[in-house]
Amino acid sequence: MIKLNRALCIFDLEATGTNVLEDRIVDICVLRREPGGAEAVFSSLVNPGVPIPPEASAIHHITDDMVKDQPRLCDLAPQILAIFKDADLSGFNAARYDIPLLAAEFKRFGADWPEAGKRVVDSFTIFARKERRDLSAAYKFYCGKDLTGAHRAEADTRATAEILWAQAERYPDLPRDVAGIEAWCNQIDPSRVDADGKFVWKNGEATFGFGNKHKGKTLREVVRADRGYFAWMIEKGNFSADVVRICREALEHKFPEKKDK
Repeated sequence: MIKLNRALCIFDLEATGTNVLEDRIVDICVLRREPGGAEAVFSSLVNPGVPIPPEASAIHHITDDMVKDQPRLCDLAPQILAIFKDADLSGFNAARYDIPLLAAEFKRFGADWPEAGKRVVDSFTIFARKERRDLSAAYKFYCGKDLTGAHRAEADTRATAEILWAQAERYPDLPRDVAGIEAWCNQIDPSRVDADGKFVWKNGEATFGFGNKHKGKTLREVVRADRGYFAWMIEKGNFSADVVRICREALEHKFPEKKDK
């Protein structure tokens, strides 16, 4: 058991997307554990004040209809601040997502959070550091054996083959042919238009997912206002062939269309 010198608030957020500076919270839960073991939970759906993209609803199953009569985050702020008061913070990937997202939301309506001096314990960081992701670890996990002779080509090759066969047995939803597995391995995040995520889907429209100048704007908007930006992306040479193709087609007013699966 972890020894607590003061309360620890473990929390999670669901939102309209993954951009911590622009997206809005739609669901919040905070579990506050006191040093003596007592626990209190605060949980509420949140009206984000903007439509929830279908891509986000497909993940957390929260819809516009579910939040339309729920309180805004600014209305919940007193309760949220009260449960977080004088407590440290924890969550799964909270340091990179939940904490900056909630801080940005509070800043949006003129409030400050988090208060100074809070320590952050991120269970995702613990997971990433403690659970190895190398070939030996995969061999032990999938095949139940220790890998002897690691980092010699033959030993590693034989282990990799055994891992692949074991994965096929373990996961019944994994395709059973090479073409299907290749497609599964290379499938694009459904929120992305391209594999790199330079363009993302938002309300069914291809939208800039990077940069300070046009992030959040649709390709249609930028073509009308700043065609030179697409030319710069094409000529820069730092973008993938897929991104360059999308830019060239956008200049011809041919925009990506989202295909529902």
